[in-house]
Amino acid sequence: VQLQASGGGLVQAGGSLRLTCVASGLTLRDYTMAWFRQAPGREREAVATVRWTNSNTYYSDSVKGRFTISRDNAKGTVDLQMNSLKPEDTAVYFCAAGRPISSTLFSSRAYYHWGQGTQVTVSS
Repeated sequence: VQLQASGGGLVQAGGSLRLTCVASGLTLRDYTMAWFRQAPGREREAVATVRWTNSNTYYSDSVKGRFTISRDNAKGTVDLQMNSLKPEDTAVYFCAAGRPISSTLFSSRAYYHWGQGTQVTVSS
């Protein structure tokens, strides 16, 4: 199983980036997919998930209304469109696959396949 994340970079505050995660070695439609991020000195946190059961999407309060997660099971990809970026969005972003239940949807321990991460830096 391999999850390959890309699309990170340096952007000014207010700008946009689109991250893409390409999955191989697994059937994407059988997994809930998520994007997590980790800033220096901070714990890894979930920012967006899309369920495998019904494709419902969920967002952390810090990104709601600015980020959009989407999946294409046929292509084996999961995207994270990030708009109105803020300096506090600076982090390494990871895509992950798992089968969490509702109460663990935002828990990193519920995901068992991880990508290598892509750096997002937002300048003020």
